[in-house]
Amino acid sequence: MTCILIIDGREVKAVRGANLLWTALDNGFYIPNLCAIRGLPRSPASCRLCFVEIAGRPGGPVTACTEKVFDGMSVTLNSPIIKRMRQTSFNLLLSNHALDCARCVKNKKCELQNIAVREHFKLKDRRFNNIPLEYPIDYSHPLIIFDRNKCVLCGKCVHACNESGTSVLDFTYRGLKTSVSTFAEMPLAETACNSCLACAAVCPVGSIYLRSLLPGIPAD
Repeated sequence: MTCILIIDGREVKAVRGANLLWTALDNGFYIPNLCAIRGLPRSPASCRLCFVEIAGRPGGPVTACTEKVFDGMSVTLNSPIIKRMRQTSFNLLLSNHALDCARCVKNKKCELQNIAVREHFKLKDRRFNNIPLEYPIDYSHPLIIFDRNKCVLCGKCVHACNESGTSVLDFTYRGLKTSVSTFAEMPLAETACNSCLACAAVCPVGSIYLRSLLPGIPAD
């Protein structure tokens, strides 16, 4: 059954119960996001970037990726409080991300950069102390390179590996030590990886990428 909702003053038709984030994006509205995966029954809501306001909803902004649309829903995509909350989430992501844009293979094609431009955020605005990361870069695989220091914990590679690969990637540890890795932090070449490359295709930053993109590191 269809319903009509209002997004930033514009009427939008959607299927009642559809995901608000995808409804907005499919109708030409921009909402920053890193962890959303279309089709998942429950969004992880880990990046905390897609805050919006829903009229009549107590408690302030909510994450669009966890909301379902309903008839008469009125959504505000931008306001001072939304801006502040998105900025805080963005800065938290940066505190756990090795920022080296100039030498990164995803430079100019990075979703963090895209969000910074669209939301007018500064990539070098360090409001939180940087969490030191010293993970060794995994060059073992013949087709992909895995740099955990640049991971933003969006979980897209884990989902892709479960769907198309052999489930060799997963979240490890907890709290500030949370990371995406292989079992016992084995090099990718020593795992059951089937080289489907789905992880590299979905990574929004320069954490997992095709070996061929890095000059001087030829494929085996």
